[in-house]
Amino acid sequence: QVQLVESGGGLVQLGGSLRLSCAASGFTFSLYAMSWVRQAPGKGLEWVSAINRGEGDTYYADSVKGRFTISRDNAKNTLYLQMNSLKPEDTAVYYCANHWTIATTVEHWGQGTQVTVSS
Repeated sequence: QVQLVESGGGLVQLGGSLRLSCAASGFTFSLYAMSWVRQAPGKGLEWVSAINRGEGDTYYADSVKGRFTISRDNAKNTLYLQMNSLKPEDTAVYYCANHWTIATTVEHWGQGTQVTVSS
């Protein structure tokens, strides 16, 4: 069965960095587009970034462009999100998700990892 397991969250100070990982199993990772989506306390889901299948193109929300970098290691079936220059408004639970293409809906979600940025 499909599993997406996020890790790497934690508490960091304003301006700090974290790298999130998402270990994938149960599907052919390289054939799927992958996304990071976050949910801040009391708010709805916000798409953060996506990467196309293979060694694909990357996409970012305006709120994180220039600070976050999405990448994937298809040999390790792992998705990453390098987050730099973190701000308190980046505080959220971060989820990874798979979808067949960039334009299609999410098929599976991970359980999420908490990121808290203190000022």
